[in-house]
Amino acid sequence: MRVAIVGAGAVGRSIAGELLGNGHTVMLIEKDARKVRTRAVPGAEWVQADACEVSSLEEAQLATCDVVVAATGDDKANLVVSLLAKTEFAVNRVVARVKDPRNEWLYTEAWGVDVAVSTPRVLAALVEEAVTVGDVVRLMSFRKGAANLVEITLAEDTPWTGKPLREVPLPRETVLTAILRGERVITPTPDEPLEAGDELLFITHAEVEDQLKSVLAPDSPAGLS
Repeated sequence: MRVAIVGAGAVGRSIAGELLGNGHTVMLIEKDARKVRTRAVPGAEWVQADACEVSSLEEAQLATCDVVVAATGDDKANLVVSLLAKTEFAVNRVVARVKDPRNEWLYTEAWGVDVAVSTPRVLAALVEEAVTVGDVVRLMSFRKGAANLVEITLAEDTPWTGKPLREVPLPRETVLTAILRGERVITPTPDEPLEAGDELLFITHAEVEDQLKSVLAPDSPAGLS
């Protein structure tokens, strides 16, 4: 993919390094000349410009990018960049950094944001994911909460041990995307048997998260039937 990252601070440079390492093409756009450090991310294309200006984004050929990441430390700038990327340049995917959690409610499709990333929320979710068993933990939301990435770890006394996935009555609008078992990442298939301790990753709707929990919890009527 060709990815544009707006904001070449520590966060932007770290994202750029990860994406370059995965074989993607990266363009870093930074307004502050002092932060333009080409040697810090040598494989990236660097552009010194104000990404809140349409003319600057036109010169940078933003329309050729598959993804735009608004990663500055200013929520106002990230929202403006997201809106311009989506409405003026029809970028397919816009990911925006939330600097102040109090502003997270603004990061919606109305501002062109497909995925909003709030560090405090992500850290809290990862803590819950690490210590919570038998409960649904929301890791990330997409498209204003229309879909969520959630995780649930099967308890030791789960009634689903040894049973294939095809027998699990998942709620509507719920898709199992991966099973984490020890150090393995397993692609779900109908015949894959479940094990206690499995971490199940789902894409689902918030309205059915409670149903998902009731299905997979140890005392679930569905599990005991």
